[in-house]
Amino acid sequence: MKLGFIGLGAMGRPMAENLLRAGHELTVWARRPDAAAPLLKAGARYAETPAALARHADVVFIAVTASADVEQVVLGAQGLSEGARPGAVIVDHSTIAPAVARAVAARLARREIDFLDAPVSGGAGGARSATLAIMVGGAASALERVRPLLAVLGRTIVHVGDCGAGQVAKACNQMIMVAGIAAVAEAARLAAAHGLDFGRVRAALAAGSAGSRVLDVFGDRMARRDFAAGVAARLHHKDYGIFMAEAARLGAPLPVAAQVWQQLNALMARGFCDDDTSSLLKVLEA
Repeated sequence: MKLGFIGLGAMGRPMAENLLRAGHELTVWARRPDAAAPLLKAGARYAETPAALARHADVVFIAVTASADVEQVVLGAQGLSEGARPGAVIVDHSTIAPAVARAVAARLARREIDFLDAPVSGGAGGARSATLAIMVGGAASALERVRPLLAVLGRTIVHVGDCGAGQVAKACNQMIMVAGIAAVAEAARLAAAHGLDFGRVRAALAAGSAGSRVLDVFGDRMARRDFAAGVAARLHHKDYGIFMAEAARLGAPLPVAAQVWQQLNALMARGFCDDDTSSLLKVLEA
């Protein structure tokens, strides 16, 4: 198929590589053209603007950072909406506000362009190994058209509901995951206060009811004191900001998430924004 991809960062680049490796014709665009160099070397084409990219693609994938980035890339000057043909599908893998996903979808629907909000979970490792979990909001018919493409990117593809539902599911994912990281950090701090090696404590916990992927991955980083970013903490902070604002708007009580958000605020204030979120341990130590 003729595909487009915008957003070639830690997640987007390996996802785009998987689509190219699957034999599809791929056109890419990036704010920093040098970010596209590895894909161009592998056979992708480069478009000068998102609109130009959309003219060459039946399906366009986006993996950018924030709501404003999606709005600019899709609806801004020389955005995808200016080049996409009726019948095209835009699949947004970014994590953004549900209301923004719904608004973008409504604008595109006037041009007979389908929009799916399809945020992912699994990190850069999952993007490279094509084992991502993909949570999809939007029309079921549009999802079925692109499902074979999503299967190139992820292992689990779930249609959650209408546009915006994928973003709600991703918010729930982030809420549970980062609360888990915060709990592991507290466990590590308690173990250290007793003079214990958290690596050994973690090994004991992993075989019991506390065993989890969060304990495996983030607990290991804490035990080794390797705080280099898997996913930069500022991105989890951004995600929490989105759904805490949604919770305030809806009047939904999220007391545990509110406490975790304060720990993320402290992490940002201490300058750990580009470190891994396992740096929550360093916040407790401080």
